[in-house]
Amino acid sequence: MEDSNYQLYTTPYHHQDLSKSSFLITGGAGFIGSNLVKYLLKYGAGQVRVLDNLSTGFRKNLEEFESNPAFEFINGDIRDPATCMSACKGIDYVTHQAALGSVPRSIKDPLTTSQVNIEGFLNLLMAVKEQQVKRMVYAASSSTYGDSKELPKTEERIGAPLSPYAVTKLVNELYADVFRKTYGTDSVGLRYFNVFGPNQDPGGAYAAVIPLLMKAVLTGAAPVINGDGSQTRDFTFIENVVQANIKALLFTGNVPHTIYNVAYSERISLNELWALIKKLHGTDPGQTYGPSRAGDIHDSLANINRIKEDLGYAPLYNVQKGLEYTLNWMRNKS
Repeated sequence: MEDSNYQLYTTPYHHQDLSKSSFLITGGAGFIGSNLVKYLLKYGAGQVRVLDNLSTGFRKNLEEFESNPAFEFINGDIRDPATCMSACKGIDYVTHQAALGSVPRSIKDPLTTSQVNIEGFLNLLMAVKEQQVKRMVYAASSSTYGDSKELPKTEERIGAPLSPYAVTKLVNELYADVFRKTYGTDSVGLRYFNVFGPNQDPGGAYAAVIPLLMKAVLTGAAPVINGDGSQTRDFTFIENVVQANIKALLFTGNVPHTIYNVAYSERISLNELWALIKKLHGTDPGQTYGPSRAGDIHDSLANINRIKEDLGYAPLYNVQKGLEYTLNWMRNKS
């Protein structure tokens, strides 16, 4: 159920007739992927194929699309080259969201993170090349900025990675760039900044901070905030991310492999974020503070001039509007 005041994806971010195009969404049962499915089917895409092994995604995120004849689901793993090749067959555009996210998870298990995020990415790139897919847009990450303390973050200046996860995302960018130069494979990387919104799982061991805080306020439980809460993030509502993906997938022209920041370009501290969530819900369960997480940066803020200028990206949801929508969605879901 959606809030009657806010309906997602009422604004089209494309001008093409999508009924003539086929799309593959890897990780389509996950948070970002399922929102991309929603947008593409809402606007009449000819074919929307999802590839997901359901390791971190959920089939329930796709239930509303099962009856749509344009929708197809493949239960498969990007670590298998043959699966990637088959999934890309007959596809015009790929949006690659499948990955093992989370800095803490990568620190605990760097090997699996590398197998999924690097080998899986390379398998998909090979399939995109061999099946002559028109363009692949892939989920890059703001973690690539590493130990750089420069604010705001601009695409051409990064620091040293602080986690295995950040290493994998940097390698993705390097591989995509080499494939462009060597084989002419058309791809765009989107460095996401702290995405939140509907279909984000609050229950996982490595859940993001906003669904955790919202679950806490809805259940009356005091959350644990890592560090002292002064660290800042450029939280980005899901519709802004979907907009960036659609514009990157469908812009016309043959251009070099390009990396874009995807954010709203405003930052807020975790303490300010928690205060805002409590105010929106009208309760205060309190909070406790724990140790800072290894591999985390203290501050993050994106410069989004490049994606604005190149793709016409214009984010519609600031953090408060996004929080209002997401909190209402979680209330209705519970």
